[in-house]
Amino acid sequence: MSVLSEEERAIAAGDDGTAMAMRIVAESARLLGAPRLIPVASAHIDGALYHGDAGTLFAEELVRRGASVAVRATLNVGALDLTGCSKSRLAGATRDMARRLMLAYEAMGCERTWTCAPYQAGHRPARGSDVAWGESNAVAFCNSVLGARTNRYGDYLDIACAITGRAPDCGLHRPENRRATVLLDASALPPALLASDWIWPVLGTVFGRKVGTAIGVLGGVGVAVSEDRLKAFGAAAASAGGVGLFHIAGVTPEAPGIDAALGGVAPAETMVLTREMVRDAQAGLSTVHGAGAIDAVAVGSPHLSLDELEGLARLLGGRRAQAPIYACTGRHVLREIDRTGLRKSLERLNVVVVADTCVVVTPILPAIDGVLMTNSGKFAHYAPGNTGYGVVYGSMADCIESAVAGRALLAESGASP
Repeated sequence: MSVLSEEERAIAAGDDGTAMAMRIVAESARLLGAPRLIPVASAHIDGALYHGDAGTLFAEELVRRGASVAVRATLNVGALDLTGCSKSRLAGATRDMARRLMLAYEAMGCERTWTCAPYQAGHRPARGSDVAWGESNAVAFCNSVLGARTNRYGDYLDIACAITGRAPDCGLHRPENRRATVLLDASALPPALLASDWIWPVLGTVFGRKVGTAIGVLGGVGVAVSEDRLKAFGAAAASAGGVGLFHIAGVTPEAPGIDAALGGVAPAETMVLTREMVRDAQAGLSTVHGAGAIDAVAVGSPHLSLDELEGLARLLGGRRAQAPIYACTGRHVLREIDRTGLRKSLERLNVVVVADTCVVVTPILPAIDGVLMTNSGKFAHYAPGNTGYGVVYGSMADCIESAVAGRALLAESGASP
């Protein structure tokens, strides 16, 4: 049985870009076992990051056929910093293909946001609305913190959904699939530990490893959790596991309490988080241990908010860093720090502001083996494989003090949980 309505079949029978996109969405729905397509209110597109020429040729073919997005579609990071704040070492034909890819998505009407934190750039769909978002942290935040509904849409399917304004009706779009089945109890952890920023990427790592692709609820938190902490938690959970939706009891909108997150059903599995679990996860985020020299600090995965960037400036306090600090952020923040003059002040202190992209997805770091320090669970997860650098994980304060000293200092996050 076709998953398409009569109207959708007529669209798919055409020869233009919308027809091509409809056939992609329809075939995806068939493979996923979805009975129908559903309308989506918006999309966040992750397919504009260059991974090879095929992605560029695919996007340009859609443009050649006249495709344009039918719903609001923001863009995740590309491989180039089109603002000129930082320089990618991509060169020659590769650089040309990466630029062509970014321009093709803009030609289809996607917004030039170029950020992995679109929810902090004004793209915040309503709770309960169906959307088609790509990029793991954005998906986790959209589902969990905003309460909108999206599956983990990958390259090519994300733009096809944006062009057709439709997505397969399956997975996290369906209410019955959003109920938690795994309970993680954090009540045994010290409140002072839960009140620190640096612990949230570590907790996200524990959560992702324990839950995997299931739906989990974290209970017993007992402290206020800021949006930036939720961002860091979700990014680490999505990197360490296959988390597309998490609940935190008393914090996220579909979990006013543990019972609500579980849908009134006993959890299939319950785990009490211990200091040993946290300590192991924290240690696992670093591949380099000890107080040796560092070559760079990288923060902003997901992209730094304005509050986080201003906090970085306060911690630096006018001191020049010996090791360069790469601060990755979106254009929405760049506009503000250019307006206030903060960017130029930071650059004088050896801070490299990176916009439109980040240092783990494209070669911006110096082309050497070295040691990178970060406060991001996601950077810590991907940096060794993507950049060749060893990683030291620490708090933002520890990262800044280390950059000033030129060696790893773990005064805050080095304390035993």
